[in-house]
Amino acid sequence: MRVLITGGAGFIGSHTVVSLIGSGHEPVIVDNLSNARESVVGRIAEITGVRPEFHRLDVRDSEGLRRVLDAGFDACMHFAALKSVGESTEEPLRYYDNNVSGTVSLLEALATSGVRFLVFSSSATVYGEPTTLPVTEDMPTGSAANPYGWTKIMMEQVLRDLQLADPTWNVALLRYFNPVGAHHTGLIGEDPQGVPSNLMPYIARVAAGLLPHLSVFGGDYPTPDGTGVRDYVHVMDVAEGHVAALDTLAGRRGVHVYNLGTGRGHTVLEVVKAYEETTGRPVPYEIVGRRPGDVAASWANVDKAAEELSWRASRDLAAMCADSWRWQTTAR
Repeated sequence: MRVLITGGAGFIGSHTVVSLIGSGHEPVIVDNLSNARESVVGRIAEITGVRPEFHRLDVRDSEGLRRVLDAGFDACMHFAALKSVGESTEEPLRYYDNNVSGTVSLLEALATSGVRFLVFSSSATVYGEPTTLPVTEDMPTGSAANPYGWTKIMMEQVLRDLQLADPTWNVALLRYFNPVGAHHTGLIGEDPQGVPSNLMPYIARVAAGLLPHLSVFGGDYPTPDGTGVRDYVHVMDVAEGHVAALDTLAGRRGVHVYNLGTGRGHTVLEVVKAYEETTGRPVPYEIVGRRPGDVAASWANVDKAAEELSWRASRDLAAMCADSWRWQTTAR
């Protein structure tokens, strides 16, 4: 299939492009490069032997999207969104504009072009503070702990309302938990600007000596060691989950919801220890106050994805750490 990939030069988008090419699909990247580099396109070509078509474009530019879509597409994967929990509490309007308005703009362009198959990059944040664990897809949503989570809830609702109004739409909502790691070649990975807001790239920069220590947000949660628990999943497993959804759900109209995770949680300090053991590098840390919008613990039930998409995460925490370190130490 020929697939439009919004945010395709970003962390999860770029790895999904690699998986799509490996599976025989034709991805076309649209990215405004607000948190990505155009050099990623060349690195994808180095990994796959195929240089994907690239357009520097913001998803809020409906006319620009229509011009790209004129070439004809079978589906779209939508990754283009701001994603920092902490930043969203400081700049909520920027998040609502980019994430929610951007999604509406994209959907208008897709509808005009006759593309009605969308795989959406959603998030476990839509579940808010889970009342029971592990989290299943039928648990209630609609009460997020931060503006980032609210944007994902709103984006999902927009998609549900659109599909209800026009049943010819085929929508997959992939709620993934905490993607980490990098491609095993070390050629692409997570490369946030400034001080990372996500745990593993923060740890990687501390291990590399680029930052003095890791700030651990909260040491008094009701968890085994007081630090937050998350379901960390390798980014290539997440990428393969998107390809599985594309291949399995083609032609199946409706709204389909799946968790993408490993099915188990790790505390922040467990990840720190695993990174030190994998790399042989110290990761000094400091416990600081809780970060607004964070929840104590969250991990996935992934049985539905296994049963319906034939997908399960296959890479463990050691592989996540090793691939993250390989990316961190690769010249770029």
